[in-house]
Amino acid sequence: MSLPFAAQTFAHHLAPSGLPAYPGRTLASSATDGEITSKPMVLFLGPWSVGKSTMINYLLGLDDTPYQLYTGAEPTTSEFTVIMHGPKLKTIEGIVMAADSARSFSPLEKFGQNFLEKLIGIEVPHKLLERVTFVDTPGIIENRKQQERGYPFNDVCQWFIDRADLIFVVFDPTKLDVGLELEMLFRQLKGRESQIRIILNKADSLATQELMRVYGALFWSLAPLINVTEPPRVYVSSFWALDYQPDTHRDLFLKEEISLLEDLNQVIENRLENKIAFIRQHAIRVRIHALLVDRYLQTYKDKMTFFSDGELVFKDIVEDPDKFYIFKSILAKTNVSKFDLPNREAYKDFFGINPISSFKLLAQQCSYMGGCFLEKIERAITHELPDLLGSVGLGKKPSVLSCDTTGCGETPKNRYKKH
Repeated sequence: MSLPFAAQTFAHHLAPSGLPAYPGRTLASSATDGEITSKPMVLFLGPWSVGKSTMINYLLGLDDTPYQLYTGAEPTTSEFTVIMHGPKLKTIEGIVMAADSARSFSPLEKFGQNFLEKLIGIEVPHKLLERVTFVDTPGIIENRKQQERGYPFNDVCQWFIDRADLIFVVFDPTKLDVGLELEMLFRQLKGRESQIRIILNKADSLATQELMRVYGALFWSLAPLINVTEPPRVYVSSFWALDYQPDTHRDLFLKEEISLLEDLNQVIENRLENKIAFIRQHAIRVRIHALLVDRYLQTYKDKMTFFSDGELVFKDIVEDPDKFYIFKSILAKTNVSKFDLPNREAYKDFFGINPISSFKLLAQQCSYMGGCFLEKIERAITHELPDLLGSVGLGKKPSVLSCDTTGCGETPKNRYKKH
């Protein structure tokens, strides 16, 4: 089932030519056709060598094939690897993926050639990948700064996080400490708690009592980083092709694997709802950004006099927006959450590229026949997109885990070796 035409239409009109591009927490582009119509994305994050690539190999049955993701005890994955469906096994360079506007990855060009050299796509003829796309990421190394990677690692992670339908954060019993890099990652995951699943991998390497201690230590480490009432679901197992160690909780680990597949199935079933929610979230960001730029512009006009130096006046405003109540005025006059406000620093860069004189006040962007841009966005946020979401939900039937959907009869083949 394709995304409803109405939702696609809303997305194309969320950032009309009269409204500025949205900077976001860092800098973000508008939603593309490829992003709107793309398959659900499952993102794998976590420290180095905890088994992210091995887990993907296991779920897709890539072990002992030419396209098995490379794994090892040392940091191995240095690329962002996108595993997607194709008629045959095939590797696609990042520069090719970004150049193809039909794909959902064309916006990644903004992160530069150094990053595109670290982006790779793998097409695999697997039934599960007909309905979902996996993304493997470089492991987090606490003693390495992101600048050493040669591209904005955290910004790239944020791009994938914002578009992921399910986020697996993988740990193993030897890597439970939370350093600065991992703390930064969890700050980037704020607001996406419902998509997060924690994986305690390599669980069969521990005896029962030790496993309980490690499980508790993992929650102790993550508790300050995930400030929500209901903690994320934690899967405890060993996601690889080898048999479990003897005298371990075989039945528990197998049930955990099945539950994880059910989670994947649910993401596939909820694809339309997730896409409509993504469009609505993007609309909220565009609305907030438009209101902020309008406030910057109005403040600039109010402070300008005949003898004023426009450049100095605006520099004073953009350097210290709180002195002019730019952000506070938006919170006071509009239905905007303070948690949705973008980074103040992003607007220094934004206005460095987009001169304030190039914008018009929102009140001047209305017409008798076409109405106002902002009113259209607000109507979509408050009425049209929620109504569309409700109609999609009413039309759905309750579903159970289906091998036709997930390809579970096809893989993970190696799961049945564990007997």
